[in-house]
Amino acid sequence: MNLKDHIRSIPDFPKPGILFYDISTLLAHPQAWRATVERLADAVRPQRPDLLVGIESRGFLVAAPLAYALGSGFAMVRKRGKLPGKTVSFTYDLEYGSDTIEIQHDAVAPGQRVVVVDDLIATGGTTEAAITLVQQQGGAVVGAACIIELSFLNGRDRIPVPVTAMVSYDS
Repeated sequence: MNLKDHIRSIPDFPKPGILFYDISTLLAHPQAWRATVERLADAVRPQRPDLLVGIESRGFLVAAPLAYALGSGFAMVRKRGKLPGKTVSFTYDLEYGSDTIEIQHDAVAPGQRVVVVDDLIATGGTTEAAITLVQQQGGAVVGAACIIELSFLNGRDRIPVPVTAMVSYDS
C-alpha cells in the first residue's frame, strides 16, 4: 500500500505558499492507518524503546498506538502550560522567535530508552528540542520517528539520532 495515496495535500495552509500534508485522510482509512502503525512498529522495534514520547498534538496520534503495538510506555511533550502537575521546560529558537515545550517531571526515568515521535519532520527544530528535553531528564534517546519527512528542508540533519520516516516529500 502506498501511504502517500492516503495523505491529502492542502495548498496555502496555514498561510499562503505553504503546502500542508494532512494525515486526517490517512487516519480515516482503517487499512492505511493500520499499515502505517505496523510499518512504524517494524522500523522502531529494533531500537527497543521503553518509552515513546509524542510531540503535541498530531504526534500523540502516532505515538500512542505505536507504543501500544510495541508494548512501550507513552509520554507527551506539550506547549507550555498544557500539562498538569510539575513539569520541566525547554525553550528553543524558531525561525522568527522562540517556543517552549514541556514534559511532566517524572515522565522519563533515567536511562530509559526513548524514541521521539511526531507526525511530520520539517526543519527538525521541534524534534531536536524534544530530544534535548528528554535527554535533560536522563532519557537515552535512541531514535526519532514520523509518518512524513519533508526532506527538502533537511530537518534530519539537525536530529542527532537515527530518523525513521514512512514517506518523504522532496519538494
